[in-house]
Amino acid sequence: MAIDFGSYISYLTANPVLAVTSILTLAVVMVNGWTDAPNAIATCVSTRSISPRLAVLMAAVFNFLGVFIMSLLNTKVGATIFNMIDFGDNSRIALIALCAGLAAIVIWSVAAWIFGIPTSESHALVAGIAGAGVAIKDSFTAINGSEIMKVVYGLIFSTVLGFVMGYVMVKLVEAICRKLNKRKTQGFFQAGQIGSAALMAFMHGAQDGQKFMGVYILGIYLAQGQTNNGGQALVFPMWLMILCSLVMGLGTSIGGYKIMKTVGMNMVTLEKYQGFSADLAAAGCLLFSSITGMPVSTTHTKTTAIMGVGAAKRIRNVNWGVVKDMVLTWVFTFPGCGIIGYLMAKLFLTVF
Repeated sequence: MAIDFGSYISYLTANPVLAVTSILTLAVVMVNGWTDAPNAIATCVSTRSISPRLAVLMAAVFNFLGVFIMSLLNTKVGATIFNMIDFGDNSRIALIALCAGLAAIVIWSVAAWIFGIPTSESHALVAGIAGAGVAIKDSFTAINGSEIMKVVYGLIFSTVLGFVMGYVMVKLVEAICRKLNKRKTQGFFQAGQIGSAALMAFMHGAQDGQKFMGVYILGIYLAQGQTNNGGQALVFPMWLMILCSLVMGLGTSIGGYKIMKTVGMNMVTLEKYQGFSADLAAAGCLLFSSITGMPVSTTHTKTTAIMGVGAAKRIRNVNWGVVKDMVLTWVFTFPGCGIIGYLMAKLFLTVF
């Protein structure tokens, strides 16, 4: 079922809780813009292939294109998020719990951003909403096991394959270019890295844009008293694609540089051909995941691809202290954000 903008405004004015849900969803999208989207353009900025300002503009444009084009092809990733939690039959309570889960994601992600640690908004989204769902039923039966397992598989897939693909891709590039004059290849790799970063931004939109739009549509359904979509195919309206893309781009322009610095400079010092290899490897992983409907983390995929590229040269090239901080944040995201989502839901249900 498609939801036109006029109908959405009518729902919004008639239901204050939907207004709060919409604001919180957009807040999560903005947080994704400054903590997750910068991963897509971190390497091309760190190698000075493009200025940060132009990189942010490029990311905003290609994030939208990723959301738009992938939504025309399939909405499997968004559908996975939409169907992940059973909030029960009381749509009012479900909408309040959804608000609490979104608030938990903002709290967790902003805390990580303060320390300059890139978090996975995908897994914060899953954990926060799952915690809120459990709070409603006081049981883990609120969680749709088959849909959650897609996320777990995606976590493993994006981490392992990102590293392997990064390692293989840079070795392949080095083998192809080993007889070429390194100075003469710089221009090619600079242009190539801008193109591969644009591809990464496109795939970020294809993956993460669908996740947040899935939550947005879920909030609209709950506001109408519907706890499911009746088995209908999930349809993302154009106005929602534009809105989420603009807010995500705004987030990247506000706070993205801190994450770009951590991923593109602090973890591994990259040359242009290495940045090009990391972007191609990560984009390939994200493309496969989007086509198969597996929700994966852009952060995990891009950062592990960079680790693989760095390790291909020398294992010591990777700053494992920064890596350790990132991995610990990833590990604690599920229990940490889940607990915050649970507690926020209990609080919201008591207050409202």
